[in-house]
Amino acid sequence: MKNFWHTFLACLLALVVGSVVFSFFTFVLFAGVLAAFSGGESVYVKEHSILKLELGETLVDSPQGLMGQFDPLTMTMSRNLSLGQVLETIDQAAADPNIDGIYLNPTEISMGLATMEELRGALVRFKESGKFIVSYANYYTQGSYYLASVADPIYVNPQGALDWRGMASTTLFYKGALDKLGVKPEIFRVGEFKSAVEPYLLDRMSPESREQTEVMLGSIWNSMIEEIAASRGLEAADLQAYASDLTVINPQKAVELQMIDSVRYNDEVLAELSERSSRGDEDPNMVTLSEYRHAPKTAAVRGLSKNKVALVYAEGDMIDGGAAIGAIGGDALAAKLAEVREDEDVKAVVLRVNSPGGSALAAEVIWREMSLIQAKKPLIVSMGDYAASGGYYISAPADVILADKYTLTGSIGVFALTFNVGDALRDKLGVTTDAVRTNPSADIGNLLRAITPAERAYIQHSVEDVYGTFVGHVADGRNLDREAVLKIAGGRVWSGINAQEIGLVDGFGGLQTAIELAADRAGVAESYRVVTPEEPLDQLSMILNSLLSARIHSFLATRFHSIFGTAMSREEQLLLQEYRQITRALEETAGIQARMPYTFQIR
Repeated sequence: MKNFWHTFLACLLALVVGSVVFSFFTFVLFAGVLAAFSGGESVYVKEHSILKLELGETLVDSPQGLMGQFDPLTMTMSRNLSLGQVLETIDQAAADPNIDGIYLNPTEISMGLATMEELRGALVRFKESGKFIVSYANYYTQGSYYLASVADPIYVNPQGALDWRGMASTTLFYKGALDKLGVKPEIFRVGEFKSAVEPYLLDRMSPESREQTEVMLGSIWNSMIEEIAASRGLEAADLQAYASDLTVINPQKAVELQMIDSVRYNDEVLAELSERSSRGDEDPNMVTLSEYRHAPKTAAVRGLSKNKVALVYAEGDMIDGGAAIGAIGGDALAAKLAEVREDEDVKAVVLRVNSPGGSALAAEVIWREMSLIQAKKPLIVSMGDYAASGGYYISAPADVILADKYTLTGSIGVFALTFNVGDALRDKLGVTTDAVRTNPSADIGNLLRAITPAERAYIQHSVEDVYGTFVGHVADGRNLDREAVLKIAGGRVWSGINAQEIGLVDGFGGLQTAIELAADRAGVAESYRVVTPEEPLDQLSMILNSLLSARIHSFLATRFHSIFGTAMSREEQLLLQEYRQITRALEETAGIQARMPYTFQIR
């Protein structure tokens, strides 16, 4: 009886403590929610105001729901802006008589090249409205300078810098580390350019991987300097030479070369902005992007037409099953597509793809729904930063595929990856294993033993079968000969520029262009509204998963802090990012993968 009461009281105490912790967690969560949404008061823009674009906020592709904005590390709600919201806000400012111009302050920006291209296009439209854009930064990266090159004028701090050296792509290889650990990768792939598995197999780039990277980087870099040259009235060949010779050694040299208009301090730029907006000696009226989002709309707003153009987002890695934060659940996205297909008021569908791929099975599930939509109503794909491998797989059925010039796409290939850690456990830790099987391959996929020749042939056949299906889908969707697809497939990654040349995309254009094209093809261009269907989410599971992931990554970040004694540098952050990519790859590469080999960011 004494043991009973001990057990009973212990359980009761655990229940009470658990209830208190859960109540506290719920209170903090909803306090964060209220704080996040209570700050959305309307901002009334005064005459002669200037829209300030710092772009320090996280810029995501799709509008995030409540849980997508929840930060489990700080227990706060973030206020991420979507690309569509930013573009809409800039276009709104162009039509607003109270906005005289834009003050662009792009020192720290973190976004993909295609996102940057669409943002730059919005700035070009703003400038064409007759309003000014003044850019000022303490220093410019190549990406921020590309964005700022539309401005007139461009200023930099006298002791700042313009980073101008060209593009490079660096890959980490883990073969040596795996060899030392005694871990043996088991790799299956189709496509000589499918280099996602090469870091585990080689200690340097394969000739095929080097070739595709050189072509991709070259096309993007050459196009960028041509755009900058056109905006600045310079010669592209000169810009190329400046990068090769490291000519831009300081801000004064950048001014001499006419890449920068002048060196200024921040107060001097603010004084000029006051003059441009007729404020005289008074400080300029500045309104930030987030604040302006809450300003009353002055431009005409499209009415609540019954005709709908459904805008569906496919952003993140593709995984099997339901929805997850930062990922595309194959079943979840398919269900969303089925919903818009069955809605009679939806006259056309735009799928915005920003994904490097992932599970081939998830891609197939989504592809089927895309095919059913295409048979019933106009279907347009708008490609963002990435629409490669699985991202291209799901795009193939579309009537029209629009990409940005700097979209990374293609990567038509598949692979499977697993590891044999049995020898490592035995040799390093003395851990051995034994098993009983009813059949020789009953435990196929067991990480504690090597794959047999029969199992290797079995898995390779499955990989080749999926690849054949992938190629067939592309051939059917793009009205290409199967042999023609095979020539541009093999896992090769293409820039949007190259993809348009070889027929993988139909043309260039951003999200708004895709929406307008969809409405036009549906015959509702004069009267329609854009709707974005919500995704059903298991919110509690997503919170708990985020907390678990955050604890692991926070632990590693803490170790960095304890080692270096300071906040992480950019190099340390990149190393942490690489760690996260490795752990994600190990966690999410079960089954056959249609995944792009790398991500890409300009500096």
